[in-house]
Amino acid sequence: MTHLWFKTRAYGWGWTPASIEGWAVMAVFLVLVFAGTGVFVYEVRAGADVRAASRWFVAWIGLLTCLVIVICWLTGERPRWRWGD
Repeated sequence: MTHLWFKTRAYGWGWTPASIEGWAVMAVFLVLVFAGTGVFVYEVRAGADVRAASRWFVAWIGLLTCLVIVICWLTGERPRWRWGD
């Protein structure tokens, strides 16, 4: 793949968006996190079981995080621990 959506970070392990597609993935991720947070807050204020709502919220955030990691892995450079240039 010649067009990378994500590049490796200069320090540490992980990725940074490197193209418009990478930034779009991160924007969608944030919108879905905020939507899940809004649903969680609504359910708790409406009187739903807090434990069940918390479990669903943690599962939702975990699923989104896993999806972003998979997308970064497939469309970005291979990550490795880095101490700078």
